Parts: sequence; C-alpha cells; structure tokens
Amino acid sequence: MKVLVTGGAGFIGSNLADALLKDSEVTLVRVVDNLSTGFRENISQHIDNPKFEFIEGDIADINQCKEAVQGCTHISHQAALGSVPRSIKDPVATNYNNITGTLNVLQSAREQNIKRIVFASSSSVYGDDANLPKVEYKTGNVLSPYALTKKTKEEYAKLFAELFDLSIIGLRYFNVFGPKQSPKGAYAAVIPLFISKLMAGIQSDIHGDGEQSRDFTFIKNVVNANILALKAKRLPSNYNIYNIAFGDKTTVNQLYFTIANLLGKDIQPRYTPSRTGDIKHSLADITKIKKEIEYQPLVSIKEGLVETVNWFKDKNEK
Repeated sequence: MKVLVTGGAGFIGSNLADALLKDSEVTLVRVVDNLSTGFRENISQHIDNPKFEFIEGDIADINQCKEAVQGCTHISHQAALGSVPRSIKDPVATNYNNITGTLNVLQSAREQNIKRIVFASSSSVYGDDANLPKVEYKTGNVLSPYALTKKTKEEYAKLFAELFDLSIIGLRYFNVFGPKQSPKGAYAAVIPLFISKLMAGIQSDIHGDGEQSRDFTFIKNVVNANILALKAKRLPSNYNIYNIAFGDKTTVNQLYFTIANLLGKDIQPRYTPSRTGDIKHSLADITKIKKEIEYQPLVSIKEGLVETVNWFKDKNEK
C-alpha cells in the first residue's frame, strides 16, 4: 500500500500518518498539506523516514493534486476547511477547499486507478434530523455551509464510485478529539480550548446552557476506523458511508467538569448565547460499521480525555 494522506499535517491526518508508518503493509505514506490549518511540527519527526514524503501543496489546485496522487495505491482524504462558524462567515472559502478539493482528489484518483479512497465526512450532514441515534440512511436539512460541503462531498463520491467503478468509503466523524488538536485560532475545537484555558487559569465560554450533548470520539478510534476502511475486502458496494463515533453521548457540562477535575482546577465556565447552526444533541448508531468492517471503539471518552490532558501537560512542560 502506498497511501496519500491529504491534510496530513492536520490533527486527524497527522495521527493517521503516524499509524500508517508503523503498518507493515504500507510502503509509502505521502502527506500533502497547504499548512493553512495544519502544522509542520505534527509531521516533523517523520522527515527522515524513508517511507515518508511531504508535499506542501493545495489539492484545490488540480495540477498539485494530480502530482500528489501519482504513484499511490490508496488515498485517505482528510483535507478540509473545518468549523461551522467559519463556514457561515466565509462560505466561499469553505466551498473552495472542501468541494473543489474533493472533486480534484476524485478526478485524480480516477486517472491513476486508485484502489481505494477513504474520505472524511461529518456528523453535520444529519442537520435538523431530530432522531437519535443517527443512522446512515436518514439525514435532515443541513444547517451550515460546512455541512453542505460535506453532504456534497458524499454525493460526488457516490457518483464517482458508480460512474467510474471506484471503491470509495466515507466516514462521518462525530466530534473527534485527542493529541495534536490545536487550541489556537478563532475556530478551535472545544476540548483543546477547555484544556488550554484551564491550564492557564482562564475562564472558558460555553455556548448555550451546556446541556447540549455530543458523541465525543477519541482520535485512536478514528485512526483505527480509517485503516480498517483502507484495507476492507468484502464490502456491500463500491460506495459505502459509515458513522465513526464511540456510540455514547456526553454533555458539554460533563465534558468541561471532567477536564477541570483531571487538571485539578476549580474554575466555573461562563455561559454565552447559543451559536447559529449548532444542533442540541448528537449521537451515532455504529451498528453498520461494526458489522461491515469490524470496527470497535478501542478507547472510552474518559480514557481519551486522560490521554489528551496528559499530552497537553507534557507539551506545556517542554
């Protein structure tokens, strides 16, 4: 296997690259990243590894995308411009990165006869569907440009699988967290933000009443799902979509106070108005992926939080 990881200097992509480089079936891990939201430090330890290649490039540029895909057998498409609030503020940039970039990946894969494409989708595609848990065949009306780009990615992937006989798997991520997730920037994810602020003794903001719940999913579970999907042999069809989650719900309040306790901090959060485009509850049904590619969550939310907090503490001490 020669695997291209788009967005491989980002949080999920770099953790996936770490694991792929340890896999005996993988002879090449090539990362392409424009470093708009990824960081060189996430992959710098691999620069001298003969199995590793890094291309600083943008998959939204078709020529750079084709160059990155050339010579690979599999693609893990993680590159995206994330964040619901950012997509509401700048839908054009979100569309360009997420839809144009994905279309370029699919076209390049078609030309290079790639054996398998695994791409990152999102639980945001469920939109206003109120049913819990979320099942793959039932989605609602999307609530943000970000969600729309993820839904469009799925439709393009399905079409390419059917038209061009490509093997494609989409993974709908549910609130992924873990080491290497950045607390920096206006659109940082909630867990690294809570950890970094609590460590600094700063009060954190919680949007709404904090009783909104999410299916928080540790990065090792997501990496395992990606590798299983890249290697899966017997699949129902050329195109398959799966929820990637732990399969349990945690409120934002529970999350915050668990992190505070792990850090030994007694700082109350500040509650602010709810954000546009946010849903109240999210919980995944992971029956389908368990059955079809034998995925099982390896790490619980509490275990993942302990590992994540320890990683941030170690990084802070260096």
